[in-house]
Amino acid sequence: MKNSIGTSVILTLAGESHGAMLCAILDGMAPGIPVDEAFIASQLSLRRPGGPADTARREQDRFSIVSGVAGGVTTGAPITILIPNEDVRSADYEAMASIPRPSHADYAAHVKYGGFEDPRGGGHFSGRITACIVAAGAIALSALERKGITVGTHILECAGVRDLPFSDIDPSAQIEKVKRMDFPVISDVREAMEAKILAAKAEQDSVGGIIQTAVCGFPAGVGEPWFGSVEGVLSNALFSIGGIKGVEFGAGFSLAGMRGSEANDAFCICDGHVATKTNRSGGINGGISNGMPLIFNAVVKPTPSIGKVQDSVDLSSGRSAELSIKGRHDPAIVRRVSIVVSSLVAVVLCDVLALRFGTDYLK
Repeated sequence: MKNSIGTSVILTLAGESHGAMLCAILDGMAPGIPVDEAFIASQLSLRRPGGPADTARREQDRFSIVSGVAGGVTTGAPITILIPNEDVRSADYEAMASIPRPSHADYAAHVKYGGFEDPRGGGHFSGRITACIVAAGAIALSALERKGITVGTHILECAGVRDLPFSDIDPSAQIEKVKRMDFPVISDVREAMEAKILAAKAEQDSVGGIIQTAVCGFPAGVGEPWFGSVEGVLSNALFSIGGIKGVEFGAGFSLAGMRGSEANDAFCICDGHVATKTNRSGGINGGISNGMPLIFNAVVKPTPSIGKVQDSVDLSSGRSAELSIKGRHDPAIVRRVSIVVSSLVAVVLCDVLALRFGTDYLK
């Protein structure tokens, strides 16, 4: 398994959904960066299920930092964060141990690891592991904010209900609004979205959506022109999160229907700095940041664990089988995945900044 991301700032994940605990190791952070454990706890609370539109699994995420931090600041050594699993029900998965769940990693993992993978709750492929990303990402987000760089993600669309998009020129106020919200939306659409989610849940089904991320204050000149492009490293991170099945930057796929005169971002001088009048490129030209806000969308598929009867196969008998998934699952993950995306994006941005300006840039 490849469980690490990054070159200079590296995040490594370990643990399983129903194992004893989860582990995040954040290596490469400069020494002397303040670490606020209360902020980490608050970030984890944004990912934690809590309402009728979420899974009934209730984990408290009582984390502990066991290395890399002393006196409330980073030491420069690897930061290790442990998060115990306390609310597991492995019996929910015994009846379907040999029947892979449609659109889950069960079958692919079974083939790759020869049947030795932990199948309980999806094992190492479970969304539960994203708690590690949020805990480590909280440290990265704080480090970025001290450099004037802010990151926010909101639910742009869920089950056909659409929120207002981020401003492509200055989304800073919108970022401040959504980054601490447990249901991150810019306009008054929460009730309509939750109604759609609950309707799907009542029918033992699920829904997907689109999340949108914005980054303000990110400097120009970061990234590489080919295989280390800002779009490339961010896409690599985003597609590492289960459920993300599509990514677009700036105007994205709608650029296909534009002419160049409409798609191009004209340059201008704004407050003494080079800027663009529009931001259809999403803040990136030639793989390198241009100083405008980074804007990108990610498609989140419907949660594959549903109660409806589905066709599958029984790997133990080699015959067709039907499966109705029991247990505790989210009818939609768009809300909970939003903070995961912001957190992983923060880690990636710390990495590319360290590569561009040196490892002490965030000190």
